[in-house]
Amino acid sequence: MTQNLKNLDLSIELDKKLYKKKLKVLQYEMLNAQQFLLNNKIGLILVFEGMDAAGKGGAIKRLIERVDPRGYVVHPISAPQPHELRYNYLQRFWRKLPQHGQIAIFDRSWYGRVLVERIEGFATKEEWSRAYEEINNFEKILTAGDYIIIKFWLHVSEEEQLKRFNERAQDPYKAWKLTDEDWRNREKTPEYIAAANEMFEKTDKKNAPWVLVAGNDKKHARVQVLQETLAHIEREAQKRGLHLTNVLDKSHLEDAESSSIGLQIHAKKTKK
Repeated sequence: MTQNLKNLDLSIELDKKLYKKKLKVLQYEMLNAQQFLLNNKIGLILVFEGMDAAGKGGAIKRLIERVDPRGYVVHPISAPQPHELRYNYLQRFWRKLPQHGQIAIFDRSWYGRVLVERIEGFATKEEWSRAYEEINNFEKILTAGDYIIIKFWLHVSEEEQLKRFNERAQDPYKAWKLTDEDWRNREKTPEYIAAANEMFEKTDKKNAPWVLVAGNDKKHARVQVLQETLAHIEREAQKRGLHLTNVLDKSHLEDAESSSIGLQIHAKKTKK
């Protein structure tokens, strides 16, 4: 079934106490997964896309909070530089791929070709239309080798986004996050949602799946990102005849028995 943002339940919430407990366990699981990837020389590529102020930065921060900083790099992707425009749009991403055994996190990515470049007219219809196949081939080349790819779309309602925008504008420590471009993008929300849904339809593949994350509750979103990352690594390890064994001492973890990859979110619905 094709994924669609209209089917995403944005009312999901996670209890704060349960969030802290799960987050700690999952973060140590992520550290363990990092060691597994290093020992088996498998590269991990994580893509983060989504609406402005949907919590991508916060999710990335929690994802890497306990892992070895020598083993990952975060690439914040913005508009290409003038010299990069002389090459195919994918060239600058080839240069940022992780070594085998390392982790690369893309905060925005090559999907800009079928999102912002499409909507803002930076790419012609012919260019962004053929990009779906180009991107699928790009990801297929990587996952056919020693790479694992998982792609996240973090989504928030227009009401929640406006609330976060206003909070940023009033907070001197967060005001730098809010730009005129964010406000312009907000006016084109229906266009971005339509483009995102077409993107899911054409690029959600088993080798490089899209995971849609309800971001109105940041706690839920952060836990889901960790859970989905770990579950996908486990599936890909099994395909390679490997098993994601735990090399860490669990004695210092709280409720270690709940630290399995398949840990379910005990969410509650927001009362309307």
